[in-house]
Amino acid sequence: MKKLLLLLSLAICMGSCKDADENQYSGRSMEVDLFQASTYAYKGKVEFRELVDGNLELVLRMDGAKSYTDDTFPAHLHFGSYNQADAPIAQVLNPVSSSKLESTTQLGPLSDGRNLKFDELTTFDGHIKIHLANEGPDYSVILVAGNLGPKSKADFDPNQVAVCGKTF
Repeated sequence: MKKLLLLLSLAICMGSCKDADENQYSGRSMEVDLFQASTYAYKGKVEFRELVDGNLELVLRMDGAKSYTDDTFPAHLHFGSYNQADAPIAQVLNPVSSSKLESTTQLGPLSDGRNLKFDELTTFDGHIKIHLANEGPDYSVILVAGNLGPKSKADFDPNQVAVCGKTF
């Protein structure tokens, strides 16, 4: 009987934790494709989810070979298009796990001081890049990239991806 009560209590606790997680979102979300940008066979998506407080959560997901190590791939939200040389970094994102090929970041103020809101996503002139490494020669290897806003539907050309400068 004690075991049954314990299991019932655990089930209730787990259910209430899930409800609390779901209650943090407004229900509005948007996905944008990220494209293979090098010889490494990765592609991906970025999902923007609106939180009930009006802020945004950004989830990066990549498709490709997973690693058995705990390495990470650095990720950045930039202003401008993916082909703009030295595009300013709007926000450094949480790195993508090489074993899970996913990361989640709650966006704070961008480098220009403003907070990006859900209604601005369709007009935001920016892009996302995920690098192979945080430094050294592999920093210039962009695994996936993709424009946001009005340029997100434009044809992607991996030969036009510019390496971003490290300004963080």
